[in-house]
Amino acid sequence: MAEILNLNRARKAKAKAEDKTRAAENRAKFGLSKVEKTLDAARAAKLRRDLDGAKCED
Repeated sequence: MAEILNLNRARKAKAKAEDKTRAAENRAKFGLSKVEKTLDAARAAKLRRDLDGAKCED
């Protein structure tokens, strides 16, 4: 006999898999990881501090 298949569950599983692939494509195309964003922010803050420290006061 054939195995019983719940069509609603199959439809939702297919949609979820498609969403995951679309999200992975968008992450690769647009996103930076949280670690990369934090590292960039830390580098920018250090550069700002270094520039402020080297500023000549009149």
